[in-house]
Amino acid sequence: MIRPKGFIFDYGGTLDTQGCHWGKMIWHAYQRVGVPVKENDFRDAYVYAERTLGRNPIIQSSYTFHKTLQVKLRIEMEYLCEQKLLTGDVDSWQSAVLEDLYGEVKRTVAQSRQVLTLLAAHYPLVLVSNFYGNIHVVLEEFQLSGLFKTVIESAVVGVRKPDPAIFTMGVEALEMNASDVVVVGDSFTKDILPAIKAGCRAVWFKGEGWTDEENDATVPELVITQLQQLIEVYL
Repeated sequence: MIRPKGFIFDYGGTLDTQGCHWGKMIWHAYQRVGVPVKENDFRDAYVYAERTLGRNPIIQSSYTFHKTLQVKLRIEMEYLCEQKLLTGDVDSWQSAVLEDLYGEVKRTVAQSRQVLTLLAAHYPLVLVSNFYGNIHVVLEEFQLSGLFKTVIESAVVGVRKPDPAIFTMGVEALEMNASDVVVVGDSFTKDILPAIKAGCRAVWFKGEGWTDEENDATVPELVITQLQQLIEVYL
């Protein structure tokens, strides 16, 4: 395989969950701590919270990931209570899920940091993320901030994936031809397809998806199930 000259990484779902969709990550935490709700009801709450956060500037630029996750869970559980789908000590449920999830993310990001550090010794890295405007705080929180040449965040630049233009911004930041850049992301529709449309190469970090939809694994140049596989292939 021809070695690239640079990498663009997605953040959420790629560096923090080992390819697992965030909706599934939260649901598994609900299960681990025993929140008494059905999965279909949780899915409605998750979608409601995501849309609420997308419409309203609730997440502030100063928020850590811990605070961001706390807000997200509060909106979900308030919805479940309003729909009479969750009763009992909701504050305790929220606290338990928050600490469970945050611990999982800290462990995963620590592993991702090791891989990124190795890659950054040989390639320039850029981050391209759909995020709330506080990604720099989150990167600092998890000791990732020094690894990327540039960080391109949707809330800041006004372009969101799956628009290929946001990956073109990443390519321009690397000052390379798109064909020399590999994009690594967990979402087939928001990362892989638009990256290829932008002229980049693509690595699909395939984990547990939000749906059972089948995607064409022959489209990206590589499909991985662990971030460590990038080291084996590109170093």
